[in-house]
Amino acid sequence: MDIREFIKMWEEKGDLRRIKAEVDWNLELSHIAQMVQEKGGPALLFENVKGYGSPVLIGVYATVKRLASIMGKPELSSMVELTRYWLSVLKEKKAAVTSEEVSSGPIFENLSEEEKANILSFPVPKFYEADGHRYFGTAVYMVTKDPESGRINLGTFRMAVHDERHLGVQILKGKTTDRILKRYEKMGQKMPVCVVVGGDPLLGIASAATLPGVQSAYDVVSTLRGEPLKLVKEELSGLPIPADAEIVISGEIDPKVLKEEGPFGEYTGYYTEEFFKPLPKPVIDIKRIYYRNNPILICNTVGRPVGDNHVLYAFARNASLWMELEAMRIPGIKSVHTLPEAAGRYWVIVSVQQMYPGHAEQVAHAVLGTNTGMYGTKGVIIVDDDIEADDLPRVWWALSVRYLPERGTEIIKRGRSTPLDPALLNEPNKFITSRIIINATIPFEWEQKPILVKLNEEVVNGIKMRKDELGLGDILS
Repeated sequence: MDIREFIKMWEEKGDLRRIKAEVDWNLELSHIAQMVQEKGGPALLFENVKGYGSPVLIGVYATVKRLASIMGKPELSSMVELTRYWLSVLKEKKAAVTSEEVSSGPIFENLSEEEKANILSFPVPKFYEADGHRYFGTAVYMVTKDPESGRINLGTFRMAVHDERHLGVQILKGKTTDRILKRYEKMGQKMPVCVVVGGDPLLGIASAATLPGVQSAYDVVSTLRGEPLKLVKEELSGLPIPADAEIVISGEIDPKVLKEEGPFGEYTGYYTEEFFKPLPKPVIDIKRIYYRNNPILICNTVGRPVGDNHVLYAFARNASLWMELEAMRIPGIKSVHTLPEAAGRYWVIVSVQQMYPGHAEQVAHAVLGTNTGMYGTKGVIIVDDDIEADDLPRVWWALSVRYLPERGTEIIKRGRSTPLDPALLNEPNKFITSRIIINATIPFEWEQKPILVKLNEEVVNGIKMRKDELGLGDILS
């Protein structure tokens, strides 16, 4: 399924609204979207952007409900249930369904190249007044190829419009794409890239997730869908791109060419140090632009949680983290939840069935020892297995009646972070953060434990059998 099929489905279910009135790309479009998302509203398709003839779609990933529909699961699925499904499929099939190369697709319906390849021919928004640029890349993924292993990598990056044929791209230090770019620099070559908008929205999730041992995110999506993803080869770069993408930019990055980029109203709800001094970033030199008839530019809202990016990255990081914890073979891990409300990154909750003294602490330290958890995580909360990790009212309950600050708190002074964290603004090293472990479990070694107030199971089952008779079928199903 490509994004157009999801638009049709969401509209039929009342989960997408077409905005037919003229809307300005300059601030108004993004502000409408942010206001709607803060109310948990539908996805928005802006069909009449001032000065343009093609639409903008915002809100694809903004709710867990739409995330569930993208994954083909029931709309009321929780984040934990969706993550369990993601892990079960990949664990069982291990990306067994590979993508398929085809000769053509809708993405080749139109082509602009050389001087005609103008990124501003699309209705690229300016999100916030203090932003340094219009931003084309808030819901895009960039395709690169490792020159040593040949592995195809998909990564998500913000991309600023410098001018009609140049995009600034924020590639953070240590990330896979950063390492690939350094290999091209060592070889004295420019790095070919393709920037993709649209196609199967699962690709947006897979490109944001860590996928160890997998040849490409394309194969992960193929496996989750149960059928091969159709790919075509972009002529200049030779890179594979989705045949049903909306827009694809083909270009190259010269590792030696940097240009100041920023500021940008980040997913944290703040500007970073770039507000005071824009920093030099790599630049994509655009060679070609492919696009479908009436191409849909997809954007994610940015700014304070909760919006598209926060739900998307919370799920992607959650899946990556849970997969890494399972690979450690630590027993008793029941569920994992990275909070969208914590900007999709900074706080993690884990539910554990304790089996020995120190088990909860082992799990907490393991979270911080994973590739996913060690980057940016500030806090880990551990709860007992009678609480699902995403059941926040019960987590607060555990923090109130099981957590003792003196016993259950551990401070770790140094851990890797992201320079996008505004709490590090005036710190000398913006790549180092402190962390806290909060153990909200009942100690395993206690011989006398608090007695839990429980519902009678026989009575509960009897009520469930009478749910329709009681007029509560929709609630107790």
